[in-house]
Amino acid sequence: MADSSHDDTFTLAGLQKGEFTSVEWVTDLLEKIERSDKTINAYISADLAWALEQAKAADQRRANGEADPLCGAPIGIKDVLNVKGQPCHCASRILEGYTSPYDATAVARLREQGAVLLGRLNMDEFAMGSTNENSSYGAVRNPWNPGFVPGGSSGGSAAAVAAGSAWAALGTDTGGSIRQPASFCGRVGLKPSYGRVSRFGLTAFASSLDQIGPITQTVSDAATLLAAMAGHDPKDSTSLNQTVPDYGATLKGDLCGMRLGLPKQYFIEGMDQDVETAVRKATEECRELGAELVEIDLPHTEYAIATYYIIATAEASANLARFDGVRYGAREAGSDPLDQYGKTRAAFFGPEVKRRIILGTYVLSSGYHDAYYLRAQQVRTLIRRDFEEAFKQCDALLTPVAPTTAYRIGERTADPIQMYLGDIFTVTANLAGICGLSVPCGFSSAELPIGLQILGPAFGEESILRVGHAYEQSTDWHLRRPPLWAGAAS
Repeated sequence: MADSSHDDTFTLAGLQKGEFTSVEWVTDLLEKIERSDKTINAYISADLAWALEQAKAADQRRANGEADPLCGAPIGIKDVLNVKGQPCHCASRILEGYTSPYDATAVARLREQGAVLLGRLNMDEFAMGSTNENSSYGAVRNPWNPGFVPGGSSGGSAAAVAAGSAWAALGTDTGGSIRQPASFCGRVGLKPSYGRVSRFGLTAFASSLDQIGPITQTVSDAATLLAAMAGHDPKDSTSLNQTVPDYGATLKGDLCGMRLGLPKQYFIEGMDQDVETAVRKATEECRELGAELVEIDLPHTEYAIATYYIIATAEASANLARFDGVRYGAREAGSDPLDQYGKTRAAFFGPEVKRRIILGTYVLSSGYHDAYYLRAQQVRTLIRRDFEEAFKQCDALLTPVAPTTAYRIGERTADPIQMYLGDIFTVTANLAGICGLSVPCGFSSAELPIGLQILGPAFGEESILRVGHAYEQSTDWHLRRPPLWAGAAS
C-alpha cells in the first residue's frame, strides 16, 4: 500500500509562522533535488546560488514585516514560461542558447510576493504531449514508479511536487496538461478559466486554449497561488478584467446546498475499472458531505477530441512559425533563407512537434480550412453551450481526469492516436474556457494514483476549490507519499 506518512516539516503555514526560514526550506529542497532528480529527471536546470539569494532576500522581507503570503515559498517553473535572466527552451533543441529578457506576468506576480523560483521544470517539447516523453532533455519518470510516465505536458512540474523536490510548481494546461499529470502523480492540479491568469510571457502552443495554473500538495496551496497570479493584465488582450475573489474564504465547511453533476458521457465503457471505482466512491463521499448529485447530459462530448486536435494543431502551426533560426535559438546553414528555415526546423524540432505542425498546416490550407478548421470552431461553440446548459442545473461537475492511470514509459509512443484519446475528459474544459481541478481520490491495484476532476463554469474557481477542499479534508489521499518522496532513491 502507498505510504500514508507525510513530512510536515516544511509548509507554507510553518514559514508564515516563523517556524523555519526560507533559506532552511530552500536548502532542504536543493538537497532533495540533488538526490531524487537523478531518477525522476523533473528539472532541466536549477540555479542553486540564485535560489538561495532569493531565499535570503525573502527572509529579510519577513524580518522587516513586509512579507506577502508567498514570501519565501519555493516554486518550480515549467520551461515554457519566461523568467528574466533564465533559459526558456520549452524542452526543445530549437531554443538552445536562448535566455529570456523578461518575466511572464504570472512569474512576475509571484516574484513580487517574494516567492523563490527554484528552476526550470521538464516538459513535453512545446507542451505537446501527454507523457513527458517528448522532451529533448529526456523523459520524466513518475515518483510512484519510475517505470511509468508522470503525464504531460507538465510532467516535470507534477513529478517535482509529488517527489517533494518543490513545494509547488507552475504548469500550463492546453488540453489537460496540468490536470492529467497531477492525477497521474497524485497531486492537486488547477486549470483556471480562460482569461483568469495572464498568458503574457507564456510561449504559446494554442493561444485560444492555453492557461497557466499551479500544481500543489493541497487545494489550499492551489488557491493561494491562484490568488497571487490572477487578475487583469493589459499586456494580454485575452486577460479579462474580472474581480479576483478571496479564494481562501471559500475553503471551509461541507457541501450542503451544492448540486454536483455527473456527466453520463464521462463514465464510459473501456475506462479502467480501478478509475471508475475510485471516482464513483469520491462522488458518494461528496454526497455524504451534503451535496446533491444529478445526472448531466453533455451531448457533443463525442466530438471533443477531433475538434480539439484540429484547433490545437492549427494554432500550433501558426504560433511555431516564428521558430526559424533567424532571430534566436539554434540554426542550420542553408543555401537561401527558405532552405535555412527548412533545415533548421527539420533538425531541431522533435517528431511530435513536427506531427502537429503538419496536421495544423494541413487543416488551415486552401481547400481544407472550411471543411476542418471552421467546422471545428462551430462544434466548439456547441460544446461550450453544453456546459452553459449544464451549469444551469448544477454548481460543478464531477468526472474522472483520465480513463486510465499512468502507463509504462514507451507503451504508447508508437500509437499517438491512442494517446490522444486519453485526453477525452480534459480537452472539453479548454474548448469551453471553463475551470477544472484535479484532486487525488485513490489508487489502482498497481499502486498508481487516480484523480477526481471537478469542473466549474467560467470564472467559477470558488466552487471547484470549495468542492475540492471539502473532499480533500474528508479523505487522506493527498497525504500519501510516493517511494521517491524526499529523494529516497539512490
